[in-house]
Amino acid sequence: MSDEMLASLGVEGSVAAANALSHPADAYGNDPRLEAMWAMKAFNHAEIYFNLISSVDPKFLKLTKQDDQIYSSFRETFKDLDVKLLKSGDLKSDKAKEIWRPFCNQFENIVEDYNYGTLLRLDCTKDYTEENTIFATRVQFFAVEIARNREGHNDGVFTSKPSKS
Repeated sequence: MSDEMLASLGVEGSVAAANALSHPADAYGNDPRLEAMWAMKAFNHAEIYFNLISSVDPKFLKLTKQDDQIYSSFRETFKDLDVKLLKSGDLKSDKAKEIWRPFCNQFENIVEDYNYGTLLRLDCTKDYTEENTIFATRVQFFAVEIARNREGHNDGVFTSKPSKS
């Protein structure tokens, strides 16, 4: 679906879409075409990331230049958060938002596009599906996935893929 949609835009349309997606979301209204492009971009990011952790040992992945800083701050702020199996309320409840907002904002000028929307798996042992996916900010995604990689929770995705001979 996403490849067909992108192809239907043509070269000029794709360049225009990429340019449009580089502007802050609040610069636009509720344009359904733009929402579809955002969703497509988030889906493509999720697909690339899952393919990456499926083919490279996650313990060795570096997602950003700031991985150490993100992980340290994340575990300092969210000591007991079970990153293996997130619940929607871990990110979306009013109480959670009060904690996540300052955590995310500290990376405003440090992590590029820190507040862009991305998709995050709730259960790290499973692929992206409608039931297993939540919308999160980019820095939330990085924080959770860096923790999953460093703490060995994404190892199952890597080891469950059949080896290529």
